[in-house]
Amino acid sequence: MVKIPVLRWGQPYESLELDKVVHFVTGETLAQVGQANPGLLTRDMKKAQRARDVLREIPIRQLVTMMKKAGELYKDATLPMGDGQQSPDDFARQQSASTGLPEHMCKANMSKNHFVLSNMERILDCLTRGLDLEILTRGYGMESRGVIVSYQAQSPVLGLVLPSNSPGVHTLWMPVIPMQIGLVLKPGPQEPWTPYRMAEAFFQAGVPREAISIYPGGGEMGAEVVSRCQRVKIFGSTETVQRYHGNPCVQVHGPGFSKILLGDDVVDQWEKYLDLMFDSVYMNSGRGCINCSGVWASRHTKEIAQALAERLGPIDTKPPDDPTAGLAAFTVPGQAQAIHASILDKMKEDGVTDMTAKFGSRLVEKERCAYLRPWVIHSDAPERKIAQTEYMFPYVTVVQCSQAEMIEKIGQTLVCSAITNDKAWERQLIDATNIDRLNIGPIPTIQLNWLQPHEGNIVDFLFRARAFQAPPERLAAQ
Repeated sequence: MVKIPVLRWGQPYESLELDKVVHFVTGETLAQVGQANPGLLTRDMKKAQRARDVLREIPIRQLVTMMKKAGELYKDATLPMGDGQQSPDDFARQQSASTGLPEHMCKANMSKNHFVLSNMERILDCLTRGLDLEILTRGYGMESRGVIVSYQAQSPVLGLVLPSNSPGVHTLWMPVIPMQIGLVLKPGPQEPWTPYRMAEAFFQAGVPREAISIYPGGGEMGAEVVSRCQRVKIFGSTETVQRYHGNPCVQVHGPGFSKILLGDDVVDQWEKYLDLMFDSVYMNSGRGCINCSGVWASRHTKEIAQALAERLGPIDTKPPDDPTAGLAAFTVPGQAQAIHASILDKMKEDGVTDMTAKFGSRLVEKERCAYLRPWVIHSDAPERKIAQTEYMFPYVTVVQCSQAEMIEKIGQTLVCSAITNDKAWERQLIDATNIDRLNIGPIPTIQLNWLQPHEGNIVDFLFRARAFQAPPERLAAQ
């Protein structure tokens, strides 16, 4: 067991209040994590500007080089973890043991994080659209086309209220430090491992300790981060999304409701895309917002649902250290049972069919955790409540809907993979404002291009473009 302190601008702080992180199979205490309180954050935010100031003393190109070194350390090195040490294998085992994600998936997420850190220069170049990065430091400068531009940081730090369910979300905040913005992290209660390991890798790579704070705690700490930071990313439910809707200071990452749409011109060949559908639903145990939760088509929907059920329905639970394990455990007591009950209730509606019923119960209860096996449901119309639901396991609703109605009926969608060669419909999809990430053609919803923004451009969120003028001699001396 390790004891992990609060981190106040890089300095450990021993809290009298501790929270246990336990192994979801054995009940063993993996860590005791110090708990911060809102008053602590209130005091510390008085020093938030210092985080940006110390980072601006280091050229952005140098910070990018540090990110590459940090990526290697994060992936390969044994690093301090609280009052102990943590190897990469320790990290994967501990993360798996507290989140329920199989160990091989934890290692795969390490590779994703390493890739992003190693390619930070290209990622920033794409996110800033080729901007001279020193302009972010100075606040103004000359673009390559000879135009004066100014970018103003909207906050000295970015606050993050992080989840426990998907370690892959940490890729979203990795570009922040090289943009010379500090970090205020509130970890998920079951997943302190990534923020602390990443912070230690940053420090050993040369990032000033004063640039990063980590405040573990309960819901009140998450609310305090949102209240005290001028720019915040938060991960949560549909209710969380609605709560902060329209708040320009808060970027909410909620359920993705990601979907695959089969156009009328290709739906008769749906079997060609079955592997793509299966991977989009099942990979990473269905825990990501980019996992597909809906397959929409105008016809053949019963056949599609049956074929997916034949592939997904028999999948069963395996121990977390099994390299073939595909399902993650629900480690929060009662969570899996509540989801199971919610789905059963929605299936009472006419026109809704459980396609995986013949493969046995979807709920598997263990002594200290529970699992939900993959679930495939057919809906005969988009108006059914089940057609607009998403859960953090391999769950998919196959919905029958005319192509003409699809764009309107799918609602807000993070990733839409539209498989079609219909140019007129393609134009409508490109114009659809309810679709965030659009894939045209047979591309899995889970296939990311790291050189493109995930959900909103973090540069546009942290910096404001504004008008700027100065005497020519001032600009010439930049």
